[in-house]
Amino acid sequence: MKVLNRLIVAAMPLVPRPIVRRIAHRYVAGETLAQALETVRLLNAQGCRATLDVLGEDVSAIGETDRTVVEYLRALDGIAASGLDSNVSVKLTALGLKLDANHCRREFARIVEGARRLGTFVRIDMEDSSVTSETIRIYREARESYEKVGLVLQAYLRRTAEDAREAAAQGANVRVCKGIYVEPPEIAFPGAEEIRASFASTVDVLLGAGCYVGIATHDPAVVRAALATIARLRLPPEAYEFQMLLGVAGDLRRQLVSAGHRLRVYVPYGEAWEAYSLRRLKENPAMAGHVLKGLLGGK
Repeated sequence: MKVLNRLIVAAMPLVPRPIVRRIAHRYVAGETLAQALETVRLLNAQGCRATLDVLGEDVSAIGETDRTVVEYLRALDGIAASGLDSNVSVKLTALGLKLDANHCRREFARIVEGARRLGTFVRIDMEDSSVTSETIRIYREARESYEKVGLVLQAYLRRTAEDAREAAAQGANVRVCKGIYVEPPEIAFPGAEEIRASFASTVDVLLGAGCYVGIATHDPAVVRAALATIARLRLPPEAYEFQMLLGVAGDLRRQLVSAGHRLRVYVPYGEAWEAYSLRRLKENPAMAGHVLKGLLGGK
C-alpha cells in the first residue's frame, strides 16, 4: 500500500484540478479570508485556538510581496473584528527574503505594526536551512520593538540544540516542529528516532527555561514525551500549547483538548492552495488513498 500511495503522489501533477481541490478541502480553509475566519470560528467552538496563514512562499518578484502584506493586515483586522481566538503566522520568503532581505524586513515590519495596533501575536515560520540564520535575525530585531513575535525551531536540524539554548536565554516564544524540508545529512538528522530525541530535548530546554512553547506535532510518541516533561516540571496549562495542522490527527487533537491542554490549529488559506496541498501529500503519502477515491468517484 505504501508503494501505491507513493506512486499516486508522484502522479499528482496529472490529477484533474477539481479532485485536488476536493483533497485540499481537508487541509486548507479556502481561498478567501471569510472562509478562513469561519473555519477559525468552528475550531474555537471545539475548544481550539487557531493560527491564520496566508498561503504563498518563495515569491519570484519583489512586486508580489505587497499583496501578501495587505492580506495579512486584512486577516488581523478580521480576527479582531470577529472576536476570534487566533493569531497569524508568516513565511518570510513570501515577503521576498530570498530576493532582498532588507525589503523583507520592511514588509514584515508592516505586518508587525498591524499586529501591534490590535495586540495580536505574530509567528515567523521557519523554512529551509538556507534562510534559518536570517530568519532568526529578523525575529530578534522584530522582538526588540514588539514583544508578541514568536519563532519556530525545527527539531531535525543539527543546529537546533544551540538555537534552542539561545532562544531559552532570551525567553522566546517558540514553536517546535520536526521540519519538512529536504536537507543533506550534514545539516539535518536523517533518522526518525534522532529527530524525536532532538524534539524532546528542545522542548525540555525551552520549557525548563520558562519559555512559552508551541509543541507542534501529530506524532503520539512526541506528544507523550512532551506530556512527561510538562508533568515533571508541574507546568500549568497556560505555560504551553500543542499545535496541529488543519485536517490532521483529529482524534489526538480531541484527546488533548478533552484533557485540558491548550491546542492551536494551523489554518492556511489563499489562492496558492494547490501548491500547499500537493506539498502536504508529498509529506504524508498515506493521504494518497483519498486521491484514489477521488479518481474512482468516491465521496
